[in-house]
Amino acid sequence: MAGALDIALVQTRTPATAQAGLDHVAPLIREAAAGGAKFVLTPEGTNLLEQRRDRRAAVLSSEDQDVAVLGLRRLAAELGVWLLIGSAIVRSGREGDDRAANRSLLIDDKGAVVARYDKLHVFDVDLPNGERYRESATVRPGDGAAVADTPWGRLGLTICYDIRFPHLHRQLAQAGASMIAVPAAFTAPTGEAHWETLLRARAIETGAFVLAPAQGGLHEDGRRTWGRSTVVGPWGEIIARADHDQPCVLHAKLDMEAVAKARAAIPSLTHDRDFAPVR
Repeated sequence: MAGALDIALVQTRTPATAQAGLDHVAPLIREAAAGGAKFVLTPEGTNLLEQRRDRRAAVLSSEDQDVAVLGLRRLAAELGVWLLIGSAIVRSGREGDDRAANRSLLIDDKGAVVARYDKLHVFDVDLPNGERYRESATVRPGDGAAVADTPWGRLGLTICYDIRFPHLHRQLAQAGASMIAVPAAFTAPTGEAHWETLLRARAIETGAFVLAPAQGGLHEDGRRTWGRSTVVGPWGEIIARADHDQPCVLHAKLDMEAVAKARAAIPSLTHDRDFAPVR
């Protein structure tokens, strides 16, 4: 984990079909690579954002047939960068379950998929402003956590609503993750209230870099997302942050030695104790 790593977070406003999603994100990834990034991360729903169930069903593909996933794998190989597709909305492949998978895909610099993670925690909520979300109606939750090796250290994979579950992030850090990805499509109300606080808390608790590329703005399906893509250091400090919800590229340089320093200063990851459950 020694040395510095040049990364870029790509902030998007993804359209409602995979081809349009690819056309939207590819120039931003090219911009990121041209700016020196060796590892590029995109948000949740990079291939498409469509919450209307009938319209989503009409455009959904399997991972191995999704034009955005295939195109981004080719692009990573062409540019010679590692790429995290923060998530792709694809067919889950589970017999008898027509819900999609919300799947994060880590792509190496040869274009190969080296890790997959299906979002564990789905967003079912009624917001105070009247907005209602039932992600479980269209997305099948995953059933396992994931940590992947990269040339710069281990990467823990999460997606959006997972940020509200500290125990998941703790387990990723205890499994060796020095970076934790939090690709997101946070709603505007919850983003304004909680986004930065949650990101900084997870970084402090784990002593890891938290890398959070986000969707931003008003989407074709009517949802509005918060944007404000953010990189947080292992001491909880903001390293880079977009201050808006427009599509953009956010560059940052990570000092990977900072992880060991933070964990040595506050070694809480090694201080777990068994205790009696609450009764």
